Amino acid sequence: MPLRRATLRSLAKINLDLRVLNKNPEGFHELRTVFQAISLADTIDIECDGAKRRQVTIEDSVGIADNLIVRAAHALLDEMKLAARVHFRLKKRIPMGGGLGGGSSNAAAVLLALPVLAGRRVPVERLSGIASALGSDVPFFLHGGTQIGVGRGTELYPLPDVPKEPLLLVFPSVQVSTAKAYADLGRSLTFTGSSSSINSFQYYARALGSGRGALAASEFSANDFESVVFKQYPQLRKIAARLRSLGGGVRMSGSGSTIFALFGSEQDRERALKSLSGDRVVSGCRLLEASLVSRRSYQGLWRRQLAEHLVPFKDDSWPPRSRYER
Repeated sequence: MPLRRATLRSLAKINLDLRVLNKNPEGFHELRTVFQAISLADTIDIECDGAKRRQVTIEDSVGIADNLIVRAAHALLDEMKLAARVHFRLKKRIPMGGGLGGGSSNAAAVLLALPVLAGRRVPVERLSGIASALGSDVPFFLHGGTQIGVGRGTELYPLPDVPKEPLLLVFPSVQVSTAKAYADLGRSLTFTGSSSSINSFQYYARALGSGRGALAASEFSANDFESVVFKQYPQLRKIAARLRSLGGGVRMSGSGSTIFALFGSEQDRERALKSLSGDRVVSGCRLLEASLVSRRSYQGLWRRQLAEHLVPFKDDSWPPRSRYER
């Protein structure tokens, strides 16, 4: 196999809605969530060529321990029964520990790109199995767009694409412990609020799927973690309140700590940014602009960034097919 290269944009996600239900007998919490891909992205350069012995290396200026990129590469090389030299260069832009799924997205990027470069075809069912073993958010990034996540978040159901709405992300560099957030919620095997929570979640999902857009549906959204995380970190509650005074659709993503706000137009977002300039509530925070990304746009991005390595005719199969398959 000759040396092959690709540069990948690895997109982030937000949780438009997140409900935490009862624990199951295995000790995991049952979830209902809506994942949404957004345009904020890390960049991954990947090189792959043949070798007698496997070698997986990464240049990562952040120094992430046990990087999911490397773990995904090893898992995929095992699946393909392939010896190869694979090298990655990672440029982080997605904040770490902010509930935006950067590490999970990076892992999924490897699962989508490496088989194409290696000239192998791995069925999406096998990719999904590997993704689930790597992390509960990873399977979402194999398809992107807007999806309902059930159980641990790995059981996925696509929703209709939502409009490309602008959003503003506020990341306060607060490291929220997900384990503590779950513990503070106090959900048990016999939690009695699951039924009403599921009903309100379904109402939100129907509103979102009606085509009105995420901003319009946001009045019905919720994130159960906000009730406990905002008590532990009052700064996050203040950020959310300040954003609500400027726009709509304000939620925390995941278990935190990123707070996002949706806007009806880029002009509305620009006015919000100007209003936040010098505001003590967001002092020391990173303010990042992004937009919602549909499943069609997400998969189109992948076809463009792997274009030189894909079959040279129109092919709508997913994941993309390598031109080097034999």
